Amino acid sequence: MAIIDLVMPKMGESIMEATVLKWHKQPGDHIKMDETLLDIATDKVDSEVPSTTAGIIKELLYKVNDVVPVGAVIARIESGVASAASAPAPVAAPVVQQNSAPQQYATPALASENNGPRFYSPLVLNIASKEGVGMAELENIPGTGNEGRVTKKDILDYVANKGKAPVQAAPAPVVSQPAPVAQPILVAAQPAPTPAPAQVKSSPIEVSGNVEIIEMDRMRKLIADHMVRSKSTSPHVTSFTEADVTNIVKWREKVKGAYEQKYGEKITYTPIFFEAIANCIRKYPLINCSLDGNNIILKKDINLGMATALPTGNLIVPVIKNADTRNLLGLTKEVNSLARAARNGKLKADDTQGGTFTVTNVGTFGSLMGTPIINQPQVAILAVGAIKKRPMVLETPDGDVIAIRHMMYLSLSYDHRIVDGSLGASFLTAVANELEAFDQGRAY
Repeated sequence: MAIIDLVMPKMGESIMEATVLKWHKQPGDHIKMDETLLDIATDKVDSEVPSTTAGIIKELLYKVNDVVPVGAVIARIESGVASAASAPAPVAAPVVQQNSAPQQYATPALASENNGPRFYSPLVLNIASKEGVGMAELENIPGTGNEGRVTKKDILDYVANKGKAPVQAAPAPVVSQPAPVAQPILVAAQPAPTPAPAQVKSSPIEVSGNVEIIEMDRMRKLIADHMVRSKSTSPHVTSFTEADVTNIVKWREKVKGAYEQKYGEKITYTPIFFEAIANCIRKYPLINCSLDGNNIILKKDINLGMATALPTGNLIVPVIKNADTRNLLGLTKEVNSLARAARNGKLKADDTQGGTFTVTNVGTFGSLMGTPIINQPQVAILAVGAIKKRPMVLETPDGDVIAIRHMMYLSLSYDHRIVDGSLGASFLTAVANELEAFDQGRAY
């Protein structure tokens, strides 16, 4: 019999951990190949993790609500396949660092049950670095995670209460069964944490009067953390322009009935906007990149994220892969499919991965414009506002005239570390020009 390790899968370049929501199997249960073993949640989407082998569950290494780093062993399955050929003995290997920048903390590869080095997830180490918590201090924080590990909640609680009470040494983890054979846990390399300026802690809010206290749901907490992290990572700059989209409005009104009858799909403004944006990204490729230390990672694929509202009021960003290679019908089908999946809770983990540029339609809710927050690790996000009729001055061969036009504001937030004002404004102007040049007579 071979013991197969099941590890937490990688779910995107910016996702380094996931939370265990539910185990579908328990030790002693049989499981089939590709059968769902557990449900997990990230700040992107909830998803299922299937078993990579068939066999009997021998051990589950994490509990519900534990935060698990990508690459960590989460379960062990006894397979009926002979171990000599299919399960070679693990070789201890150091954690590989993919950059030469000095790290403030070295990440131990495995937590020890005999008071050896403790395992810290990349997220915990980053929080410790930003909050000025040294390694010696970190070692003394009591951990509530598996085998006494320090979780995100533990480090945040410690920082919040720092100085209010003495820190007690972390108790040795209680081992209720023979320790499993040590397996190396591979931790994806993180860029060296950038020291953050000291933050002023807000005082607790005094609640009085006729109020109702509502605790954030899990997704809202993740979104909040993601937004704060984005603002602390990227120096945001926002540029604005407006576009005359009269040609688009008139074309859509003219063809939407026949379009739905011919293709079985409703034509909205979103795929038309995406077509124009993808065309402009090809002209300004630096807007489609991410930053890793001093290295610019230029993305050759144009994968457009589509900020979508859920019935709960939260937002999620499914991704249209290779948007620049799709025609208008292909974009329409993908936009409608992803929107339906988001509303019905049917999005898959892959549907939210790999985005290189994000578009959000603040006009859906009546806003004229917005200043969106960058979806890390991207460097720009574009917001489209509500389309409104306004009197505008038009230049004609016979002189200027005032006409009623359908106008829309566009706003682009970008990371000023890599996108300068000239590039941001040029790209935004190009998108507006592309929309204004839409051909009313184009075939559908």
